[in-house]
Amino acid sequence: MSQINEYATRLDDAARTATAVSQFDSEGRLSLDQAYEIQSASIQRRVARGERRVGVKMGFTSRAKMVQMGLSDVIWGRLTAGMQIEEGTSVDFSRFVHPRVEPEIAFVLKHSLEGDVTGPEALAAVEAIAPALEIIDSRYKDFKFTLPEVIADNASSSGFVIGAWRDPRTDFGNLGLTLNLDGRAAQVGSTAALLGHPLRSLVAAARLSAQAGEPLQAGWIVMAGGATPAEWIKPGQYVSVDMERLGSAGFHVKG
Repeated sequence: MSQINEYATRLDDAARTATAVSQFDSEGRLSLDQAYEIQSASIQRRVARGERRVGVKMGFTSRAKMVQMGLSDVIWGRLTAGMQIEEGTSVDFSRFVHPRVEPEIAFVLKHSLEGDVTGPEALAAVEAIAPALEIIDSRYKDFKFTLPEVIADNASSSGFVIGAWRDPRTDFGNLGLTLNLDGRAAQVGSTAALLGHPLRSLVAAARLSAQAGEPLQAGWIVMAGGATPAEWIKPGQYVSVDMERLGSAGFHVKG
């Protein structure tokens, strides 16, 4: 446990100060369960400083990515209020180490959702959906890390932007979208890239968070995962997502 707390402190300090740290599992001895323990302890430090849990983010929601990483399941991380960036505002580039951005779809829940649920049960818990962006940022030097190290580092989740909330009765299973840098499309994709349907990501979030003893709560946000490959961001850019039927969301990167 002392080693878990040591790694959690190291990663929390790295995220808080935007300072890269060395790998601590280059030999691959860390289990996925231990990695999640580190992540939990690291986020608990943020909560102790006054941040509030506001949801979860899902990762590796592409089947191809799971196969590439040798996984049979998605990974997940925790969201806090301190990670949210108001849509249309600016974020300091100096807040990050190696920032990239992914276009996503987000859910906000109207009641709790726990354990093994069906797609219809998950949808019934959704208050609204929105186009969203996630800033992912590895805190490891030279952008080198193992899978457990990614999980320990809060699945690389560092910031998120949510667009206007929309009626969840909209069919969001296969919505076209673009990830834009300064108004030009850098990536083109669809919400169907998320496990075939984004609702499956929410089902997975309910199961995994409950297994960790932290079931999804009313009012929580669930980021469903990257719908395209991530793009590097740099100071001076305006980053946005345009999503069919749901609109857009964006933020400025301040140097």
